[in-house]
Amino acid sequence: MVKSLWNQDYAAQLTKGVEELVYRSNLIGSDRSVCNWGGGNTSMKTFEKDFRGREIEVMWVKGSGSDLATMKAKNFTGLKMEDIRPLIERDEMPDEEMVAYLAHCMIDSSHPRASIETLLHAFLPFKHVDHTHPDAIISICCAHNGKDIAKEIYGDRFVWVPYIRPGFSLSKMIAEGVRNNPTAELVLMEKHGLVTWGETSKESYEKTLSIINETEEYIHRMINEETIFGGPKYITLPESDRLHVLSEVMPIIRGAVSKENKMILSYDDADSVQQFVNSENAKDLSQVGAACPDHLVHTKRTPLYIDWNPKMDNIESLKTKIIEGINHFKEEYTKYFNRNKNEDDQMFESAPRVILIPGIGMVNTGKTLAMAKVSGALYHRAIAVMKGATSLGEFVSLSENESYNVEYWPLELYKLTLAPPELEFSRKVAFITGGAGGIGSNTARRLVSEGAHVIIADLNIEGAQKIEAEINETFGEGRAHAIKMDVTSESQVKAAFENSALKYGGIDIIVNNAGLATSSPFDETSVEEWNLNINVLGTGYFLVAREAFKQMKKQDIGGNMVFVGSKNSLYAGKNVTAYSSAKALETHLARCIATEGGEYGIRVNSVLPDAVLQGSAIWDSNWREERAEAYGINADELEEHYRKRTTLQVNIYPEDIAESIAFFASSKAEKTTGCMLTVDGGVPAAFTR
Repeated sequence: MVKSLWNQDYAAQLTKGVEELVYRSNLIGSDRSVCNWGGGNTSMKTFEKDFRGREIEVMWVKGSGSDLATMKAKNFTGLKMEDIRPLIERDEMPDEEMVAYLAHCMIDSSHPRASIETLLHAFLPFKHVDHTHPDAIISICCAHNGKDIAKEIYGDRFVWVPYIRPGFSLSKMIAEGVRNNPTAELVLMEKHGLVTWGETSKESYEKTLSIINETEEYIHRMINEETIFGGPKYITLPESDRLHVLSEVMPIIRGAVSKENKMILSYDDADSVQQFVNSENAKDLSQVGAACPDHLVHTKRTPLYIDWNPKMDNIESLKTKIIEGINHFKEEYTKYFNRNKNEDDQMFESAPRVILIPGIGMVNTGKTLAMAKVSGALYHRAIAVMKGATSLGEFVSLSENESYNVEYWPLELYKLTLAPPELEFSRKVAFITGGAGGIGSNTARRLVSEGAHVIIADLNIEGAQKIEAEINETFGEGRAHAIKMDVTSESQVKAAFENSALKYGGIDIIVNNAGLATSSPFDETSVEEWNLNINVLGTGYFLVAREAFKQMKKQDIGGNMVFVGSKNSLYAGKNVTAYSSAKALETHLARCIATEGGEYGIRVNSVLPDAVLQGSAIWDSNWREERAEAYGINADELEEHYRKRTTLQVNIYPEDIAESIAFFASSKAEKTTGCMLTVDGGVPAAFTR
C-alpha cells in the first residue's frame, strides 16, 4: 500500500503556485513504485501577470529531462493556455510541429523545454493533473485482459486508451475520452500508465494514491506467491558464494560490454530479483519486452538472460555463457536496429543494460554507477509489473517497432542531450593506494573532476572514508569508495580488487602510491628497516600491480598503471639506502610490467616527485627531522632548503604530482609506456637523461 506523505501544515506555508506543484511532484516521485526515475509528469493551471501586467492563465508543467523526486521550481515550464487550447480542434499535429509551437507558448524563454506530454495536461479541464507509472496500474495495462480487469475494479470510473506513442494524438484521445465519460476519475493508458486529477494539489495527489491502493488490493488478492512466475526453478546461492562468483565474473562482463564504450557495473541480489531470475518462466518472460515505454532508454527492450544452473554448472561455464550471451545480444540488437531504423538514426551501445543470472541476481551497466543503478531500479519496476500482470493474465508489451520508435524517438533522445558532456576519465575506474594521503587524495579529486570513479585504498581507513565522503558530497553518490588495505598483505590486496570488481565491475587505472620513508646511515641500517622499505615500496607495489594486471587481462579492454616513485629512484641519496633502493626497484618493476603489458594494451609509467612535504604523512614522521639532520639544518628550514636546490627555485605540491599522474593516465599519453617523468623542480643529479 502507498502511504500518503502529505503534510498539510507544511503545504499551507507554501506559496500557491509552482512551489505547491514542486511539493506534490517530489512526493509522487519519492516512491519509485508510483513513478519511474525520470518519468511521469505533473501540472497545475494558475493565473499570472504577463510582462504587460495583464492576468493570463498559465499552465506549469514538468520540463523535459527532469525527475519528479528531485525537481525544483526551475525545472517547470510556464505556458500560456490561451495559445494552447485551440490546438484541440486540430485533427493531427506532428511531433516536430508540436514542439516548435509549444516553444512559442512559453511565458519565459529561459524555462526548460516542456514535457513530451504537455498537451495531455493542457487538454484536460482540471486545475491539477498527474501522470504516473505505478507498478500496480501498469500490471493491468500490460495484461492481455487489462481492460476487462479494469471494469471489474473501477466500474465506469475509468477511461481506457489503446497504446499510441505520447504526443498530440494521444493527448486528444485522452481528453475526448474524459469528456465523453462524466463519471471518469482516471485514465488508463495501455502499456503505459495512469492519469489522475483534482481541483487542488492535495486532491490530485490523494486521488493518485487512492487509485493505486485500490488496484494493489485487487492484485494482492490474485497473487499466489508459490506459483508466481511459474514457481521456482533454481535456488539462490548463499551470499558468500554469490559474492565470490560475482567478483570473478564482473570483470568478464565489464570487458565484454565495454568494447564500444566503457561501462560501469552494479549488481543487485534483492529477494524480488532472485524470485524472478530463479523462476521457471524468467527466461521466456524476460524476453517479452519492456513493461513501460519510459524504461526503454535505460534498460533496452529486453535484458540478457544467462541460462546457467547455479547448482550444477561451474564458474568457468558461467564465464563462457556470459561472453557468448553478450556477443549474441549485441548481434541481435544490431539486427533490431537495422530492421527498424529511420534515416539519420545512430545506434546506441549494443551491449545489454540488464543481465539476469539465476542463483546470483542482476548485473546492470551504465556510463556511471548512478546510471547503472537507474537501469537496475527500472528493472525492479519491470519485475513488479510482470508479477502483477501474470497474476491477472498474460503479460504483453510493445511490439518491436513500437519499442524502437520509443527508444529512438527524437523527443526522448532530447533528454539525453541535457546530460553534461563526457570528460577525459568518464566511464573509467581508478584504484589509488595511499589514497588518504596528500598525493593520493589530490589524485583522487583530480581524476574524479574529469569523470572517474575512484577506489581509495589506504591502511588509514578513517582518512580514506573522509576523502570518500568529501568526493561523494561534491561529485555525487558512489563516485568514490574507500577500502582498508595493507599493501604488504597478499590476502588484503586480493580482497581489495575483489571489492573493486563488486563495486564498479573492474578497474582501468591504478596509481601505486602507498609509501613510507626512513633515513639512517648505511652502516646503521637494520634488516628491519631494510625489509620495511622493500615490503611496502617493493613487494606492496608488486602485489597491487599483479592483481590489477590480472583484472585488466580479464576485462581485455586495456589498462593504465602509474607508479609514484621518487627522485631517489635515480639519485643515490645520503643516509637513505633502504628507501632509495626500494624506490629504484619500483621504477624498474614498472618498466618490466610495461614490457609484458603492451600486448594487452596495458600501459605502465612512473612519476618521480621530490620533497612533497604538504599533506604527506611521511613528512609528519621522524623523516623530516632525519632529513634535516642529514643536511645539517633545522627541520623548519627543510622546505626552503628543497626549494633552493631546484633549478626552477620552486616547491613541489601534491596537486603537481596529481597533474602528472592524470597526464599519464589520460588519452594524451596513450602511446607512452615504460616512461619516467620527473616532477621535482629540476634536480640535475636526478635528470633521467
